[in-house]
Amino acid sequence: MIMVVGATGNVGEPLVRMLSAAGEEVTAVSRGITAAPPGVVVRQGELASLDFAGAAAVFVMTPPGFRDSLEPVLERARAAGVERVVLLSSQGVGTGRHPALFEEAVRSSGLKWTILRPAGFASNALQWAESVRAKREVAAPFGDVALPVVDPEDIASVAAAALLSPAHEDKTYVLTGPSPLSPRDQAAAIGEAVGEPVRFVPQTREEARSVLLGFMPPEVADSTLAILGEPTPEEQRVSPDVARVLGRPPRPFADWASRFAGAFK
Repeated sequence: MIMVVGATGNVGEPLVRMLSAAGEEVTAVSRGITAAPPGVVVRQGELASLDFAGAAAVFVMTPPGFRDSLEPVLERARAAGVERVVLLSSQGVGTGRHPALFEEAVRSSGLKWTILRPAGFASNALQWAESVRAKREVAAPFGDVALPVVDPEDIASVAAAALLSPAHEDKTYVLTGPSPLSPRDQAAAIGEAVGEPVRFVPQTREEARSVLLGFMPPEVADSTLAILGEPTPEEQRVSPDVARVLGRPPRPFADWASRFAGAFK
């Protein structure tokens, strides 16, 4: 059985769907999950107290605000018979923006492991859905700073490959989209998807920080703004890892915007 922790997230939801479609036995775990594809076992639970009985492989996404050590969680997983863990980490760990504690716990767990370091998610654009619906407007800082945001479907596809094949053991993958894209570019792509122009409105760093503090702690908000405003060359680089694992290029932002156009109409 494969256990997906964080099964209602932007990566967890498509991952559950992909694994189920591949005929795998799947347990979907989340704090508030209520539905899943037919045949998927649904379980509500917290990562810190999760029972891993019956799982051979686990996808781990630490929830926002998770402050506990991951080591006891992984010790329980190994004791329950789990053999493989795939951790959803962040590109910011590799570039020194975020702590490496969760990755270090995975590497020293005694389990077979794969670490995924995605760039910013294309789905972060959903934060603009209300303003696009109401005013056909996107407000964001650093309007012309381009980063290669990644489609969560591609992250889920790489996670599925890592959960199903030993070829990805002891590998760390940096996952990006196919080209750097600025917030102004993203607004234009959303406009193409909804069939009407979407205006870009510049925000100051202070205005953006105020918005971010509504759903993330100050240190995370500050590191996020640092990446968005002053990215390193590595954070702007397109990684080959999605193509290496999946045998195809990563999906462009326009593809994501087209699939989620309904959220902006």
